[in-house]
This record gives sequence, C-alpha cells and structure tokens, in this order.
Amino acid sequence: MDWNFATTLIGSLPYDNAKLALDKVLDGRVSIPSWPQLPSLGYSESMYVQTGCRLPGIDIDIPGKKITVDTDAYDPTEIYTAILSDDIEYFEHPKKYHCGLYEFISRDLSQFQAIKGQVTGPISEGLQILDKNGRSVIYDESYSEIVRKTVNMTAKWQSKILSKFNRNVIMFFDEPSLTLLGTPFASISNDLAVEWINESMEGLDCKKAIHCCGNTDWATVLRTNIDILSFDAYAYAHTIAMFPDEIAAFLDRGGILSWGLVPSGDDLIASETAENLAAMMKRNIDALVNKGVNKIKILQGSIISPQCGLGGMETDNVDNVLNMLNDVSNRMKGYYKVGK
Repeated sequence: MDWNFATTLIGSLPYDNAKLALDKVLDGRVSIPSWPQLPSLGYSESMYVQTGCRLPGIDIDIPGKKITVDTDAYDPTEIYTAILSDDIEYFEHPKKYHCGLYEFISRDLSQFQAIKGQVTGPISEGLQILDKNGRSVIYDESYSEIVRKTVNMTAKWQSKILSKFNRNVIMFFDEPSLTLLGTPFASISNDLAVEWINESMEGLDCKKAIHCCGNTDWATVLRTNIDILSFDAYAYAHTIAMFPDEIAAFLDRGGILSWGLVPSGDDLIASETAENLAAMMKRNIDALVNKGVNKIKILQGSIISPQCGLGGMETDNVDNVLNMLNDVSNRMKGYYKVGK
C-alpha cells in the first residue's frame, strides 16, 4: 500500500466527551483515524492505566495519578495462565478506562484507508509503574517480563477488535521514554530495549509502529521489528537525516515514516502556517534524498501527524491542528503529484 502523505493522530484529545471527540476525528480531515485517549476525564484515561490495568497486584491511584505494585506480594498465576494459553479475551479493555475506544468502534470505520490503535510500549510502561520503594518495575526481572507480555497481549486484543471494523489496522506502541535510553533514568542497554520491544510486538497481525515524540537513537529504534517510525518532525526531523543508511534500509523493507509535522502546542499552532510546514517537510525530504535515500520510497512511505497527542491543548485549537494537517497533506500530494 502506498501512503502518499496520509494523515493520522497521536493518542489524546482535550475533550471530556467521547462523542464530540470522535465527531472531530471522523469528519474527513484525518484519513487514518485513531481512537482518542481523553485525559480531561482524569487519570483513568492515562495511557499507562489503559495498557497496564490487567497487570497483577497493581494499585491504580486515580487521585494521586500513579500506579504502584508490591513486587513481593502479587500473584502471577492468573495472568500467566492467560498468557500461556493465549487467552486474548482476558485482556479485554475495560470501558471505564477506554471511553474513546468504545465510541470509536461504535462508528462506521470501513471507508478509511486504515485505522489506528495504541498501547504504551514496554519501556515506558515499565518505567512508569513503581514498586513499594518507588523503583520502576522495569528493573524487576520477573515483573518486567509480565509487563512485556501484558503489552503484547493487550495489543493483540485491541488489534483483533479493530480489525472487525477495518481490514487495515495500525498499532502504535507509544514510547516517550526512549528519549531516556543511555541516561541514568533508563538504565537498560539499547540491545535489551530492542529485544523487549520486539517481544511486545510478537505475533501481531497488523502494522506495528513506534511513536517517540523526542530525540533518541533512531538507529536503535530502527533495529526493532516495526513497520512505521513515528517521530516529532517539527522539532527533530534533522536528527533522522543523521541516519540515512538506516532510513534507506528501513524504506527498502517496506517501512513507513510518520512525520509528526504539525505542532501540538497552543502557542506554536497559532504562529504556524500550512505553507511553512509543507516547505519544512520538503527540505527534510531533500536532506534524506541528498544523502542517498530513495525519493519515491520516501513519498510512498510517508504519513503526516501532529507532533504528539493533543490532550494538553485548548479545545478551540483542535480544529486548527486538523485543518492544518489536512492542508499540509494536500499541499504535499499536489507538489509531488502523488495520491488523490
């Protein structure tokens, strides 16, 4: 499938009403719609809660906005029984944590090029959940494995459900904490990060993406078994051009670049224009082409999105983002004469 500057969204929207949020997502400005997380409803809509709510022994503190577990006192029997028997239904997403998802699948999604879901990746999920001593559970060998298996099974359940509504499903693994690799805040090796991400994606029958909305070692990310690399192109596209060989190899195997080009901050969106963003994207494409990356493969394998989720924006600015996203996409299609 050629993507030709199709558009999608990243995670959250700033509404406290799922119907209103989906009316925006599905009004035609986004060609690959996604179900929205709704953080205005509270911590119950946190991506860490949504992905981790089936983990054994966890305490989800909604008022305190944290997830903890006593790694000395949980019982893994039930969840391991589900994992080992491939009981995907055990990982059904609770409606109380997924208002946007259930509104999403109540709509007609069949006419879209593809639809997008998301889970939190194993690195970010494992770093966010804390044990009774305040230490991230990613450093507990046994519990970290359960986190990875849970991410995998959660993604499988969601992908299975979404595939009932559109045959082309993209599953994003949101990994903001990849920016911490190589620092004291994420004391795991790059090799281990690759291994754990691959483990969490194993067996998924859909397109698999990693989204990281900061700068990281893109060569490491591209060693994972992803089909789509989603990055903040507004702030960090120049860092992608530092890895032309890896990008070329990724595109050669059918990889897709999801350019987070449209700013997701209120002040930034107010000062930007579609014309400027399209010119910025052309320059970044040229930078890759000048380093030997195949231009046609870039064009055919490019998606455009906001930098990150829009959950922190003023609601009045959501339309500005969606309009600019659609406008930039149309400008790029027209300039390169691709797509409809």
